Amino acid sequence: MTDKFDGTVFRRGDAGYEEARRGHMWNARVPARYPDVVVQTGSENDVVLAVRMARREGLRIAMRSGGHSWAANFLRERGMLLDMGRLQEWSINIRARTAWVRPGVIGTDLNRALRAHGLFFPTGHCMSVGLGGFLLQGGFGWNSRLWGPACASVTGIDVVTADGELVHADATQNSDLYWAARGAGPGFFGAVTRFHLALRPRPKVMMNSVYHYPIEVMDEIYTWAAAIRPQLPRIMEPLVFMRRDLFGHSGPGLLVMGPTMADTREEAVAALALLETCPVLDRAISREVNLETELEELLSGGEQMLYWKEHRYAADNLWTNASARELLPAMHRIAESLPGVPSHMMWILWGPEQELPDMAFSMQGDIYVAVYSVWDDPAEDRKHQAWVTDRMHDLEPLGKGIQLADENLAARPFRFMSEENLARLESLRAKHDPQRRFHSYMEPAA
Repeated sequence: MTDKFDGTVFRRGDAGYEEARRGHMWNARVPARYPDVVVQTGSENDVVLAVRMARREGLRIAMRSGGHSWAANFLRERGMLLDMGRLQEWSINIRARTAWVRPGVIGTDLNRALRAHGLFFPTGHCMSVGLGGFLLQGGFGWNSRLWGPACASVTGIDVVTADGELVHADATQNSDLYWAARGAGPGFFGAVTRFHLALRPRPKVMMNSVYHYPIEVMDEIYTWAAAIRPQLPRIMEPLVFMRRDLFGHSGPGLLVMGPTMADTREEAVAALALLETCPVLDRAISREVNLETELEELLSGGEQMLYWKEHRYAADNLWTNASARELLPAMHRIAESLPGVPSHMMWILWGPEQELPDMAFSMQGDIYVAVYSVWDDPAEDRKHQAWVTDRMHDLEPLGKGIQLADENLAARPFRFMSEENLARLESLRAKHDPQRRFHSYMEPAA
């Protein structure tokens, strides 16, 4: 049957299977989970054929597009890995400010193409994130504090259902599939072959200010940052990072920054002026203000400082509306135990919470906290995963939930959707995928 595929089918034991299983994973920590079949799709029709093969052979399906899931949700024991990373076509309608993209399209590549037309889409914060998983889980993208999660700008999908049929879904047809696809993440019960997007005018000005503070002023920094959060304009993405050995200074330090996307330089400068109100500004080790930048400069700078290639990762996250006073004890424990470079913690001052369209995505908060442990030695896997999980357990009593991006539900199950939306999603799963052909969310090992 494999000669009908435009792509390649590997069965366990075949030459090339292990390379196909690992694929283009960002995380060098590849789980010991082995699907029976890996299908590297070469066309949309391959997706249809693969789902029908899975039905015929009784295989459950997991999907991979960009391979950037820290927890490798797409790697499951047995069943089929449907790898759509090669589906990288897109089309842009400049006049209508719309586009369609295949799931394997890398967000950075899309925005490079859009830049030539003065257009923009809120893609991910790492250069190699594929749009398939990113959009399904919600899409925590650039300028999303203003525009909402990227899935809010998905106007329709083309999807292969559990029956092996290719259908279109939007607000007027197959609307329940459309509702679920915007936020269900790895729990979506279909294989999306095309996303239809509403584009944005490209911000005319991108600026940033960057401050490096010693860890000794951590209490003052977090208290001040939480206090100014309601005043921060939506065009700014205010961030606080904690990492060791920042710019040659030993020990944990704090990096405060505010990437800003505006229509004018004056608007950007006015937004960034709020970062100058820090009460311990005079304690800054370094201070760079009103730096003109570009999206790729922000992306490459983040990867150089925080997200190193060919390393092992463990990650977890939490949404919270807690006060700085409530959060600080856990922040101190993170600072005291933070692993080596480039392991880090990230705060995003997200709120006030946005009104969202009616879609599965339904979890947000005033502050987003995420921790990332990064290392090289496979013998240290358990230690680093335990550090991440334990630090998030510390914060869990203060948490609203998590976002489906930097999570690890197999290590720390926690709510990722409102109870009402999760019940609705599971009802739709029972309707559209009663045989549970598509894998749902990861669960802790028995």
